Amino acid sequence: MVDSWEWARRVLEGAGLDPDRLAGLRPLSGGTYNTVEEIRLTDGIRYVLKVPPASTVPGLRYERELLVSEAEFYRAAATAEVAAPHVVAVGDGTAVPHLLMTACPGEPWDASVTDAERTPLRGELGRQVARLHTVTGPGFGYPSGALGPLAPDWRTAFTSMIEAVLDDALDYGARLPRSVDQVADALRAGFPALDEVTAPALVHFDLWDGNILLDRPAGGEPRIGGLIDGERMFWGDPLADFVSLALLGDIKDDQAFLAGYREAGGRAEFDVPARLRLALYRSYLYLIMLTETVPRAVDQDHERWVQAAVAPELVAALDEIEALARIAGA
Repeated sequence: MVDSWEWARRVLEGAGLDPDRLAGLRPLSGGTYNTVEEIRLTDGIRYVLKVPPASTVPGLRYERELLVSEAEFYRAAATAEVAAPHVVAVGDGTAVPHLLMTACPGEPWDASVTDAERTPLRGELGRQVARLHTVTGPGFGYPSGALGPLAPDWRTAFTSMIEAVLDDALDYGARLPRSVDQVADALRAGFPALDEVTAPALVHFDLWDGNILLDRPAGGEPRIGGLIDGERMFWGDPLADFVSLALLGDIKDDQAFLAGYREAGGRAEFDVPARLRLALYRSYLYLIMLTETVPRAVDQDHERWVQAAVAPELVAALDEIEALARIAGA
């Protein structure tokens, strides 16, 4: 068995870096799926090494080949000059798949952010996300191919994503607040609104606070250090990013973010079709959160939290889809 130190040396060598410069190695917490470690070199340069679980570990259908999607996200984000890691090497043809990337400065956004700091930071975040959304892809869906090839239109791609997570819920016997058939029927009412999306934009889809690094330079104001963990990205509707950016809440309440987003050219209008799509994307994320508890074998406290916090939000999103669909069809 190869120890972590020797494994890190091999990764560095495979990336064309001198393995003798390895000075430190430490695990990074906060991830929920992959194994993540920080590699520090003798000159102080830091890299992040990410390794997916073994193929035998159970997961959801869309979680296959996540590192392919993550590398795609960082390469695309770089073209828009968004603060994010840069890909150093992708070991997809090696015995142990891995992704080596640069480390971004800062620590995850947390409760230490003051009210005075929050407004300018959310505005900066809005501008960064708007730049992300200027990048377009070759088709719609997950670039990993986990759910098949990219689709020519957003409705085809997103309905496939919905079908996959509902199949996962059935396979794992996930505890949903409504039956899978009832959920599917409610979601179907909102699908016509998906046809308004005609360009496949770069969507992170996991921009909760833990994936937003804040850099606090000595004597300076905090700033966005990096948008990380882009493994769940897809090419799709920019509005989908608003779900995790206001996790279990409503992005319309985040006026600082929306001001920054619009300032940088992002479109944030909330007419009936847009609200329908937002409700669809909330439903998709909440279905993932409810279903993944089974293959991940979460503890009882987390399961109770998901049922208390997420399940009611899924019901509210489904009810909103049905109500808005009636308005749209009137």
